[in-house]
Amino acid sequence: MVELRTQEQQILSALQRLGGKASVEQLIDTCGLPDSAVMRTALTLQEKNLVTIHAEYQNVTKLTVEGEGYAKEGLPERRLIHAVAQLGGSADLKVAAQQAKITPEFVQIALGWTIRKKWALYTSSDNTIRIAETLLHQAFVPEGQDEKLLKLLGEKKQIALETLGKEQKDDAEQLKKRKLVTIEPKTSRTLQITEEGIKAVAEAKEAPVEITQLTPELIITGKWHTAKLQKYNIEAPVAKAWPGKKHPYLAFLDEVRAKLVDMGFQEMTGTAVETGFFNFDALYVPQDHPAREESDIYYLKDPQYGDISGHGEAAEHVKETHENGWVTGSTGWGYKYSFLTAQRLILRGHGTCLSARTLETKKFEVPSKHFSIARVYRPEITDKTHLSEFNQVEGIIIDENLTLKDLLGVLEKFALEIAGADKVRFKPDYFPFTEPSVELSAYKEGYGWVEFGGSGIFRPEVTLPLGVKVPVIAWGLGVDRLFMMRAGIEDIREIFSQDLDWLRRKQVT
Repeated sequence: MVELRTQEQQILSALQRLGGKASVEQLIDTCGLPDSAVMRTALTLQEKNLVTIHAEYQNVTKLTVEGEGYAKEGLPERRLIHAVAQLGGSADLKVAAQQAKITPEFVQIALGWTIRKKWALYTSSDNTIRIAETLLHQAFVPEGQDEKLLKLLGEKKQIALETLGKEQKDDAEQLKKRKLVTIEPKTSRTLQITEEGIKAVAEAKEAPVEITQLTPELIITGKWHTAKLQKYNIEAPVAKAWPGKKHPYLAFLDEVRAKLVDMGFQEMTGTAVETGFFNFDALYVPQDHPAREESDIYYLKDPQYGDISGHGEAAEHVKETHENGWVTGSTGWGYKYSFLTAQRLILRGHGTCLSARTLETKKFEVPSKHFSIARVYRPEITDKTHLSEFNQVEGIIIDENLTLKDLLGVLEKFALEIAGADKVRFKPDYFPFTEPSVELSAYKEGYGWVEFGGSGIFRPEVTLPLGVKVPVIAWGLGVDRLFMMRAGIEDIREIFSQDLDWLRRKQVT
């Protein structure tokens, strides 16, 4: 006679009630046991030849949080085309998007998909969207297969990819690219009771109570001598445990910081709110430069102005440099400089403002090396390679004997050692504050070429007004893109993902 423990009896009895065969999920619901307990017991029963375990490997499709919203409310292109129809078949894109309650960052996505699905035509000259001729006389735009799949997933929560037809599989892959669904491998296990198992249940007596923990009472009373201690199969699978860990991207930033410190760099820090003086003027960017337009920089609404009175000498020299070149050998920009414009408060648009502040303090030795890892802000259209809020790693080296060759060597080291690139290339570029200027791009096998950022040697129009009379090489690289290459990520938005599954799986080497 086979001796059965309590949970073993529960599982075998449940299998009999369920017709002799059941999935792990069914047994969890029937027995009220956790997943780990069912699997541990199942392995023990299999060792005793009382059950057999059948494993089936599938790719399971599930909705993301964004996909769940669209499954209920409809895809943005569906809502947009409905709004256009309600507005008479033709409308201003902005008006139609507002009526469809589509937020600004999703308007271009919705427009792109309406055109791709041949639902609408768009005229950029007057920003007008109109329903396609083939759909004008239809009562409604036919529901697409991708929309049907979204609704189906909304009802069933998850579907095995193998159960879908070819077209539905293609739709699932497309929805995955839109980050509306995930497709992940999953192992489904089914338990089937054997003849020996049926016999064991019939002959089993009431299972004795097993002790899982020695309490003070059991020890003091001596009952532990006669108590039956529960046995554990230490090779049985258990529920996955996810210990806390640092976000992969934050861990990468710490690594970059540590490497720069090891190379002898000192860290520069500062606030996210900056004056136009240090973000632009001190870097020899004229006050009428396009980069200072509201479409390219974030201006503070309240307060609007900061105080630069503590930088009087540098401010006066910067003013003269802009107007007539001062003593730099330049002719300047030839306009009337405004101190009010210089005091305008903004969210810093690059990390180079920290370099300007460091040089202006004169609290450095020659030679010396400095770096910053700074969050910067620009009104960019968010897509797979751009964010309106991102990070830059900024660096300067101050030395009497610096050349462009030194700069290129530092940049190559960055790309190869930190981003894991296979090779780099440089091409001439232009920045108002450096001459010569170069752009760094790097290549990684299987990933391709990525532009990382710009660099150069600070012009005398930058260094002399700040009181620096030796060469300074500088660079500003998109550290987000360095991480993307290192981690093999193609969409920059994934870096700031709140997807716990992605965060648990992501390992950066």
